[in-house]
Amino acid sequence: MKAILINDDKSLRWDEVPNPIVGAEDCLVKIEAAALNRADLMQREGNYPPPPGCPEWMGLEIAGTIVEVGEEAAEKSDWKVGDKVCALLGGGGYAEYANVKYDMLMPVPENCSMVEAAAMPEAFATAYLNLFIEGKIQPGNTLLMNAGASGLASVIIPMAKAFGIRVITTVLTKEIAESIKHLHADIVVHTDEMDIVEVLKQQLEEGHGVDVAIDCLGGEVMGKCLPYLTHGARWIMIASMAGAKTEIDLVNIFKRNVRIIGSTLRSRTPQVKAEILASLVRDVWPKVATGEVKPTIYKTLPITEAEAAHDILYRGENIGKVVLTVGE
Repeated sequence: MKAILINDDKSLRWDEVPNPIVGAEDCLVKIEAAALNRADLMQREGNYPPPPGCPEWMGLEIAGTIVEVGEEAAEKSDWKVGDKVCALLGGGGYAEYANVKYDMLMPVPENCSMVEAAAMPEAFATAYLNLFIEGKIQPGNTLLMNAGASGLASVIIPMAKAFGIRVITTVLTKEIAESIKHLHADIVVHTDEMDIVEVLKQQLEEGHGVDVAIDCLGGEVMGKCLPYLTHGARWIMIASMAGAKTEIDLVNIFKRNVRIIGSTLRSRTPQVKAEILASLVRDVWPKVATGEVKPTIYKTLPITEAEAAHDILYRGENIGKVVLTVGE
């Protein structure tokens, strides 16, 4: 089969690799679409190696068709050849086929294309993990989701809204704010003209303080925001694109029981990931089927143009997810 490999100069090539050997608990999936994540860029640059036992090529989420089922997978699950599935991977999605342990597979939701399904496992699992498991968010709470134009925000914002959560998000410009209107965030802060710290301060004074923040930016602004959260708020750091250092008033943290939580999906055990995926199918897939929650697809490219797809993320131009299609 073929997969996307990384050359010594960090460029990409579509080249031959060994066919997967199907394990007893695995299903072999013929990949039809694979979505991009920023973790792929980090892996390409040598900063985010795949977990032990995973293929060396990139790709954390796919959609496709089961073409073979291992003996134990058949005994322990209802998966069969021909099922349309999407999957969360430790790596190896930029390819024609992938071996997937049976409990890392999810059915493609009703009324969902394969491209949309490929854009869901990593982003939806990350969203569910940080909203409901780490954040313990409740209906009526207020969420701050930074970087509202990101692929993850395009999932987290509608997911939060579908569960009755009020959402504040940030973007760089008023023009970008217009481009994410379809996500229906309650407040969109365009930081070229607005100060997120002042917005949070005003919201707290008006009784609408942030209960949970999901932050992929970090940097100096993060520490400045912390005094203007509700008592017992959770600030969840998932990346630090705006800088890895900030200044924090520790007195504010312990007096108001504010919790700062570091969170990544990839570092979770396979058992925890399987539990998250089962929760997604139970709690979120019905809302996908009705159209309440959908991924935003920015662009679809053939997998042979993976380098051009990566460039879209490097430039930060995408509003939503970029997806690679495999085969015809």
